[in-house]
Amino acid sequence: MTFDPASLRYDAAGLIPAVAQDADTGEVLMMAWMNADSVARTLATGRVTYWSRSRQAFWVKGETSGHVQELVDFRLDCDRDCLLLRVRQTGPACHTNRRSCFYTAVRDGAEVELMAPIKGA
Repeated sequence: MTFDPASLRYDAAGLIPAVAQDADTGEVLMMAWMNADSVARTLATGRVTYWSRSRQAFWVKGETSGHVQELVDFRLDCDRDCLLLRVRQTGPACHTNRRSCFYTAVRDGAEVELMAPIKGA
């Protein structure tokens, strides 16, 4: 059965959430949005391409920063309304220069920063 990006369940804006996960460690790196065209581009090139809601443009991860996401495995959830992208991440995934965007935890009612920015990234 051939996969068709149009078979996914997109929101009213034509977007679907995509969670990027390190293929080797299982660490959740980030979440961003994709549309049918960015899904198709990602599958065709192996370079993860998101849709930037703020810029209203395609965003090839690492195109300007060098912090590339190479697609290892593309998965969809049972409802076809969320994606899991297992990737090989070069450099930090977060725009704050942290390995993951999920660097803040709530512990005992307080926010705790779990990781510092990567120096020189």
